[in-house]
Amino acid sequence: MYLHPWKPRRKRNSGWKIILILVIAFGVYLIATREGDLISQYNPLAQHQPTPTPTKAPSIYFAEAQAMYEDGNIEGAIEAFEKVVQMEKDNEDAYIWLAKLLAIRGRTKEAVKMAQAALKLDPDSPRNKAVLAMALDWDGDYEKATELALEAVDQDPNLGIAHAYLAEIYADQGNWTRALEEAQKALKLDPQNPDVIRDMGYVLELQGKYKKAISYYEQALSLEPNLDFLYVSIGRNYLALGKYKQAIEAYQKAVSIAPNNPQNHDALGWAYFLSHDPERAVVELQKATKVGPNYAQAYAHLGVVYYVRRNYEGAIEAFKKAIDLGANNEEYFYELGLSYVYLGDCKNGKVWLEKALDVNPNSQPALEGLRLCSSSSK
Repeated sequence: MYLHPWKPRRKRNSGWKIILILVIAFGVYLIATREGDLISQYNPLAQHQPTPTPTKAPSIYFAEAQAMYEDGNIEGAIEAFEKVVQMEKDNEDAYIWLAKLLAIRGRTKEAVKMAQAALKLDPDSPRNKAVLAMALDWDGDYEKATELALEAVDQDPNLGIAHAYLAEIYADQGNWTRALEEAQKALKLDPQNPDVIRDMGYVLELQGKYKKAISYYEQALSLEPNLDFLYVSIGRNYLALGKYKQAIEAYQKAVSIAPNNPQNHDALGWAYFLSHDPERAVVELQKATKVGPNYAQAYAHLGVVYYVRRNYEGAIEAFKKAIDLGANNEEYFYELGLSYVYLGDCKNGKVWLEKALDVNPNSQPALEGLRLCSSSSK
């Protein structure tokens, strides 16, 4: 038999080629599996593409908002509910929550808009009518508020919160009899609702029944123990009773829950001032202006404290800021004017004294300031 001398060598070549094919195949696999990395490496535009992150569902934001509210983080709850309505334009409950929380924080015009959005989604809802009535009341539109609240209670006489909001509206207009009747109806229908209980306290407070009001606010607080505005309500009533120590303790609790709420620092600062502790008053009022640079009341109160302490330069600066932010008040006008007068600047002082007289032609401090300027010019 003739043997081909190259046969064994051919076998070795065949094995080598198989190995080569396997190596090439593996290389192709690596290229395929790392295509994204290679593109990123050689494409400068691809290098900076953001990594996709999962988006929370609206239901998660909603649950987080409720939890933050229960913890006393009202600002955080507002932000979370705002995300819900951005993602779900038809989420009626989120609009209702926003209306309530924005009103609590004094953002009443925004509260009205949120309540209007909820009512637009369901125009026949007595709850939505009641909440819009509440927002309108807090914004000072008593006529529309009364109309809507009456519609709500007529449509659903068993809706406790509608009677509670109607009670609040009547109280704001000085109709004490109807306010108390509606508050009592609300409590009978929904005795465990913190808002219903709070509104009974509010009705009693406006009637000057401060001790009873405190008891209802404390009942509401037992159901929602982390809400700073309930402590502010309690402090306000203790202040009316002249119990400064208890008022300060309540305000301090409010500050500890919501330190970034300027209203809490302002309330605490004013309580310190009324309790003859002006140094602490200044500290808290300055904190209020720091955390709430657009909160007019804090600047106004700071101006009063400076004025009483004869820091007229400080008073002028604080009052002017308060007035620029909308705090138009006879007292602020004449104290600002008198601050100028006491510094020997009657030219600027007269401007504000005359503004005080525009509000009240019989303003005695303003008239006295003008007399001081007249006698000094002689």
